[in-house]
Amino acid sequence: MPHSLIVNLQPRSTIPPGYLTGKHFHALFLTLVSSVDQQLGDRLHEQKTEKAFTLSPLQVVGNRREQGRKGRQETVPSHLSPPPHFLQYHHTQPIPAGTLCWWRVSLLDDALFGHLTPLWLNLNPTRPWHLGPADLVITSILGTPQSTQPWANFSSYTQLYEQASDQNRQLTFVFSTPATFRQGKYDSALPTRECVFNSLLHRWNRYSGMPFSDAMLEFLFPSFFDIQTELVNHPDGKWAGCMGTISFRILGDADAIAIKQLNALADFALYAGVGRKTPMGMGMCRRG
Repeated sequence: MPHSLIVNLQPRSTIPPGYLTGKHFHALFLTLVSSVDQQLGDRLHEQKTEKAFTLSPLQVVGNRREQGRKGRQETVPSHLSPPPHFLQYHHTQPIPAGTLCWWRVSLLDDALFGHLTPLWLNLNPTRPWHLGPADLVITSILGTPQSTQPWANFSSYTQLYEQASDQNRQLTFVFSTPATFRQGKYDSALPTRECVFNSLLHRWNRYSGMPFSDAMLEFLFPSFFDIQTELVNHPDGKWAGCMGTISFRILGDADAIAIKQLNALADFALYAGVGRKTPMGMGMCRRG
């Protein structure tokens, strides 16, 4: 059963920007896992490719504001603010103590959620967790849909399929953090139908227990796109990723089953993300 959990956090001390990167939040997640299941934490740490979870960058509540040079909050002019569906993925300023923040963790494997149940049930809001030199506390975890938080949700794979439309031929995706896709030896930032849907299909077939064929992808064609290239820093240099909106239209004589499967994959994007480095905060995606 896929889960999209919102972890509400509050730092007790200032978080330097150098510790607000994907690798540091990946390490924090493994620390959380190891606190309730050391063997599972070690196993997840050793995995190099397939991982049954995704993570977001840290989001400051009211993310259309930036930290001032002296730690004060300064309003960003509206013409310089990012679109509301974009998430902050690059921090250049420290986050002061006491700032309200949230962090999205999605789980694709039922077994993984079950192993972490003691963490959710025995949450201690006074226990500090470490992010570099900073201490932070988890104040709450949201796992059900919220009117003010579109990233919190859960659904079984069966429900995702049963509730998917078998008539809707327009599939729109919003890339809220940069997405990049492996093509051969190199990465591409262009969200083609093969890149987007093969990514979703691979994860669906791996975790759902109800595999789909890739034959249905031949009915998909891009019908609208409003995307931009964003560069993401990583230890070896920079990745080019895409952010924005893209729509695919189901054309031709696709039957109801193919349409239903494609809609199920589009709904699944909320949990699975698309492309590479989703456990590092990249490829956060949902239907538009």
